[in-house]
Amino acid sequence: MATYTYQVRDKKSGKVTKGKITAENVTLVKERLVASDQVILQIREQSKLADMGNLNIGGKKVKRKDVAIFARQFATMIEAGLPITKCLTILSAQTDSAALKNVIAQISLDVESGSSLSDAVAKHPKAFPKIFVSMVRAGEVGGVLDVVLVRVADHFESELALRGKIKSAITYPVAMGVLVFIIALAMLIFIVPTFQKMFSDMGAKLPAITAVMIMISDALLSWKGPAAAVVLVFAIWSFNKWKRGSGAFAWDTFMLNMPVIGPIAKKMAMSRFTRTFSTLVSAGVPMLTSLDIVADTSGNEAIAKVVIEAKESVKEGNLLAKPFSESKLFPSMVSQMIAVGEETGSLDVMLSKIADFYDEEVSSEVASLTSTLEPVMMALLGGVVGTMVIGLYLPMFQMVTIIK
Repeated sequence: MATYTYQVRDKKSGKVTKGKITAENVTLVKERLVASDQVILQIREQSKLADMGNLNIGGKKVKRKDVAIFARQFATMIEAGLPITKCLTILSAQTDSAALKNVIAQISLDVESGSSLSDAVAKHPKAFPKIFVSMVRAGEVGGVLDVVLVRVADHFESELALRGKIKSAITYPVAMGVLVFIIALAMLIFIVPTFQKMFSDMGAKLPAITAVMIMISDALLSWKGPAAAVVLVFAIWSFNKWKRGSGAFAWDTFMLNMPVIGPIAKKMAMSRFTRTFSTLVSAGVPMLTSLDIVADTSGNEAIAKVVIEAKESVKEGNLLAKPFSESKLFPSMVSQMIAVGEETGSLDVMLSKIADFYDEEVSSEVASLTSTLEPVMMALLGGVVGTMVIGLYLPMFQMVTIIK
């Protein structure tokens, strides 16, 4: 037996009342309330609510990979004919993510209480992005929830695959950069002071490179080092806050126009824009709603601005391709493919093809950039270590020359 809290409206008087009732399951609660001429507004299981807590355990967010797995498994169960509440119970029990487990349990309670699946999912924006909610809503309306969930899973998996390729490609250069920094810092803190004492005893005039190294070492070991670290941390924090707030548009525009990195960033933005848009259109989400979601999930304020302009243009009765063809940020291929998709009624197919093309382009360019950076990073490591070794031993060589 479990205790349920409920909110109902009397059919005759229209009065809204709240109360508690004990029953074996929520179905029996509904039957009792309906039998007493009550319109059910809300039913919640009290014991589960007390244990539900927040969406995230210890502040942990639900991973996109877990959401993709959830969507694919959910689609399989629905296709097999299982009721939604039964699917949610099974998924909650078998997921490895503690945060997602809590979310699914809450969604299950909401659905049992009479809420639609899309409304229940929409209550958890940290776990399920807008694209997920909109596609679930479209699937419910069209009666193709299983098909839509498969498309959602495909969408997230494609995004994750591209991110994985990029992370894998930049791991080596980043690791080498960190190694260079650690070696230089260790030499300045532990090795240079030892040589400094020896040079002081020698009383010789130090070469410029050695004097600079000693000056930096002294600064790191004095109050100036921690002070500089604090200033650096504050500067980084302030910069990140600025680029996520008022400076987001300026920073994103700058990134798209940077040499070397800019073209890759633009192609990544095009891939994300077209894949998200394609997924929404193929699911039957209305055009204006799709454009809103694409703008919100673009990850780039400059791209989002163009998408919002496209939405306003469509509202005025113009073709979708027009604003994109007028924007310098969107390649002509994208606007032309969108125009063809509009004319032929296959916009989702065209957008998907563009996304696949840019995914391959990004993977190829990142791999090429990485192969170029690897020897550069090796040369940088050798150059930093070699310069510091020369700076430490050059005074000794000078002293030997003077003695001779």
